[in-house]
Amino acid sequence: MTRSSPGTSPPRSITPGDLLRDRSGDQRVTNIELFFDLVYVFAVTQLSHFLLHEPTAVGALRTALLLAMVWLVWAYTTWVTNWMDPERLEVRLLLVAGMLVSLAMSAALPRAFGGPEEDLGWVVGAAYAVQQIGRSAFMVAALGGHGPLRRNFERILAWCVVSGIFAVAGGLASGPARVVLWVLAVAVDVCGGLTGFATPGLGRSRTADWTIAGGHFAERCQAFILIALGESIVITGAALSDIAHITGTAVAAFVVAFAGSVALWWVYFDRSAGASASVIASSADPGRLGRSAYHLIHPVMVAGIIVAAAGDQKVLISPSAAATGAAAWMILGGPALFLAGHAAFKFVVWRVVPWTRLAGIAVLALLGLAAAALPEIALAACAAAVVAAVAAADRRVPRG
Repeated sequence: MTRSSPGTSPPRSITPGDLLRDRSGDQRVTNIELFFDLVYVFAVTQLSHFLLHEPTAVGALRTALLLAMVWLVWAYTTWVTNWMDPERLEVRLLLVAGMLVSLAMSAALPRAFGGPEEDLGWVVGAAYAVQQIGRSAFMVAALGGHGPLRRNFERILAWCVVSGIFAVAGGLASGPARVVLWVLAVAVDVCGGLTGFATPGLGRSRTADWTIAGGHFAERCQAFILIALGESIVITGAALSDIAHITGTAVAAFVVAFAGSVALWWVYFDRSAGASASVIASSADPGRLGRSAYHLIHPVMVAGIIVAAAGDQKVLISPSAAATGAAAWMILGGPALFLAGHAAFKFVVWRVVPWTRLAGIAVLALLGLAAAALPEIALAACAAAVVAAVAAADRRVPRG
């Protein structure tokens, strides 16, 4: 797609498909996409604090539901920027508008389920609906003459209207009704992708029709893993900074928390990230891998990082002599959830059983039996050591 030099000719009119990426070269992540991601650093921080302040089973489920809503908004946008050229003004404005709404949604997350202060659930629900519906409507309008892709987004728009109605209704409801309606909103958007957004009168999409640039999509999802890991680093540093008197215990907890984050990074990025990006880039059906390995499985790993970060903050702020209850499940559950997500990721991409990840989960479960007899710092050190051992074991296998 040829562009005029500034000042040499008047702006050309938009034609169908004009906003699509030029697929003749490498599809790199653009600066505006990275700028868009900054809002989600704040969102992940909000979710981690939400879990830390409500470290119960109910709190964990609520955090998971909010994470699903945040992830779906981000992931649906990532699909769009894989097809559309973020360097075009129209697409940039779409992303900037999405940033603004996402920022409002992120600010409202701590009060998504009410509380002693003003209930902001309506902001979360409305922001979710505005982004899912607005983005899809933009794509339908922008792809006026691009048949198959436009029909795909017509189907997506139909499903997003339904999920948006549930999201808004949930924001206006209260108590268990809000949870049920938001679960339905998430279920609609997840099931839409699994069913090819099958819509009466519009048919259904096939993953083979989702001609995504696999390398770009993989790089975008890797960036979200980095967002979550970066948030865990920020929490570790901020927690240490808030301690009035730095003791040996605080220093030990700080080092253990940092080591745990490094171990999680190593498991994902040392070999699997680059190798999996090559697989999806060369796949005959990149849309299928994008949907399963990245769109559906990556939020599991993000959840693991969020839980682990909440556990690290708990240990730094108020370490206990015995790891029991909420602290124990966050310290061990975060790494276990991350390893479970990465195991599923490796299985989907390479069709191999990731025994090292499964063994790591088993060891973490056994540590849970001994948690009450260990100080929280010791338990966190053991959890970090397990993840580090999994990362080290990868060096003994030929791929991933």
